[in-house]
Amino acid sequence: MQDFVSIQTPEQAAQAAAQASVPVQPASKGAKGIDVTPRALAHIRSGMAKEGISPEEGGLRLGVLGGGCSGLSYSIKFDTRPRERDRVYDFEGVRLFVDPKSFVYLHGMTLDY
Repeated sequence: MQDFVSIQTPEQAAQAAAQASVPVQPASKGAKGIDVTPRALAHIRSGMAKEGISPEEGGLRLGVLGGGCSGLSYSIKFDTRPRERDRVYDFEGVRLFVDPKSFVYLHGMTLDY
């Protein structure tokens, strides 16, 4: 089992699912622009519980920052509440927060663990 979170485009997720022994199935059907697999949801819930983050108010913040070898790097962290301009997504009680600038790069991705 891999011990890290990966962010993939839909094409990369399909390729990884074809190669994996456990198929990757998104929690949503893509209507939101971001998909999260059931396996990732379970790990997010566990991490939020360990960090004492309330699922009703807090969630997982996904972002893209300048820097890194390709000029961009991913930011993944828990947050206690969304910011004013965030897009807030709910996946079976797990909330994801994405700022408008990051959404341009993250739209169409699948979050897997």
